[in-house]
Amino acid sequence: MDKIWLGSYENGVRAEVDVRAYPSIVAVFDEAVQRFGSQVGFTNLGVGQTYAQTDALVTQFASYLQNMLKLEKGERVAVMMPNVLQYPIAVFGILRAGGVVVNVNPLYTPRELEHQLKDSGATTIVVLENFANTLEQVLPRTPVKNVVVASVGDMLGTLKGMLVNFVLRKVKKMVPEYRIAHAVPFKQALAQGQVQTFRPVPLVLEDLAFLQYTGGTTGVAKGAELTHGNIVANMQQAHEWIKSKLADGQEVVVTALPLYHIFSLTVNLMIFTRLGARNILITNPRDIPAFIKEMKKERVTVLTGVNTLFNALLNNPEFANIDFSSWKLALGGGMAVQKAVADEWKQKTGLPIIEAYGLTETSPGVCVNPMTTESFSGNIGLPISNTDVEIRDDAGNVLPVGEVGELWVQGPQVMRGYWQRPDETAKVLDERGFLATGDLAVMDACGFIKLVDRKKDMIVVSGFNVYPNEVEDVVAQMPQVLEVACIGVNSDKTGEAIKLFVVKKDPALTAEDVIAYCRQNLTAYKVPKEVEFRAELPKSNVGKILRKELRQ
Repeated sequence: MDKIWLGSYENGVRAEVDVRAYPSIVAVFDEAVQRFGSQVGFTNLGVGQTYAQTDALVTQFASYLQNMLKLEKGERVAVMMPNVLQYPIAVFGILRAGGVVVNVNPLYTPRELEHQLKDSGATTIVVLENFANTLEQVLPRTPVKNVVVASVGDMLGTLKGMLVNFVLRKVKKMVPEYRIAHAVPFKQALAQGQVQTFRPVPLVLEDLAFLQYTGGTTGVAKGAELTHGNIVANMQQAHEWIKSKLADGQEVVVTALPLYHIFSLTVNLMIFTRLGARNILITNPRDIPAFIKEMKKERVTVLTGVNTLFNALLNNPEFANIDFSSWKLALGGGMAVQKAVADEWKQKTGLPIIEAYGLTETSPGVCVNPMTTESFSGNIGLPISNTDVEIRDDAGNVLPVGEVGELWVQGPQVMRGYWQRPDETAKVLDERGFLATGDLAVMDACGFIKLVDRKKDMIVVSGFNVYPNEVEDVVAQMPQVLEVACIGVNSDKTGEAIKLFVVKKDPALTAEDVIAYCRQNLTAYKVPKEVEFRAELPKSNVGKILRKELRQ
């Protein structure tokens, strides 16, 4: 496919950047510490930590892994924590010690946790005490030998830390009882590491950095092998795009999406560390009032989010009282941003949501809209620097501009493969290094790509293709609707029929109202046959609505 998208690049954005400029992720972190050491790099619950302080703690943790746990290069270390100050310390510490980070969703059930620990072969886990009870239930059946337990208050200073821990444990009862023999407190691990001598571990871009688990296109979670080179490449590619909008050492980024998710991991932790930004870690983004209160305290310049997060903020009356004069960028990803949400966001904040697209398997960045974008287009943007894409039919033929097919991606950010699953790897990576995304897309004459839907989510009604995203986008524009999801259900008459799940904003809304609105705005075969109202919709860890669970 000709790289027609290059003609639509913003002035100054290069088609190729040096993706081998740094030998490892650790080298990028080291440079940030050198340049921005005295500046606050991370804050959580009102407590700040400079880049130099973080660096010292990272070395202490790396030393603990190396000297006390005798961690070998390439060993897998699981991290089961939300956005707290210990997260960057643990992740950069593991990488500095030559280990491989296995990010774990803290909300996993025992079954999901057991699968991931066994599959990854993790020998060590760093877990927040709030989730240690889940770990205790599966620990004997996993290869984990070492457990480091953190508390939310660990890094908040003696008095504040004690108070926060007391409230979480005794008042809010958010720490279920657990007993794990030989578990080491996080602060003790740092203290033990501090008195030992850390020996730097040589790292190269080909070394494995993360096993990032994803459901991919099949049910069982698989570990995408992301190397230091994959992440460094994506940092370099992204920097090329945002350099015109953001300045080194001057940005304040709100990190509400969980850092254990690939979007937040690379964008918020890695890219904004490279920029020397001040990173405000939001531990519980579901507490929207507290989240907004945090944002009011800071001169925020960047917010990353998903559609459901933007929507939740917009639907809280306090959001309108934020001073948006310092804001430079709202970056949307993880799921399709809906037009109704994007339009209201622009109206309230004065900023467009710049939509981006990526996958766990691509570290994650693939496409981004230019930073000069002024209004919502529904596009996921242009393929970023050093990236090639093809839109293919089911037979593997490359389709011309304007035709819908599966999006395939090739570039230095594409994973090495799935951990110990050559059969699954072969299904998605071809001999030319192109990755099948599982997403249906269409490219226009200027190279902009529009995501149509997930291939497996497409609904066929009487032989016509219906894309849930389109139906959801239309229904989301109803003022009485808060959230909506669309799935296909079996139908004797049409093969499949469309069913909607709706969360009401207006209690008076009826199924007839929704269907009548759809009839006005959609072709007959796209109109839902059934509408079910729910108090809430099932969501993933980043707030992506899970159609899969609705289908079940």
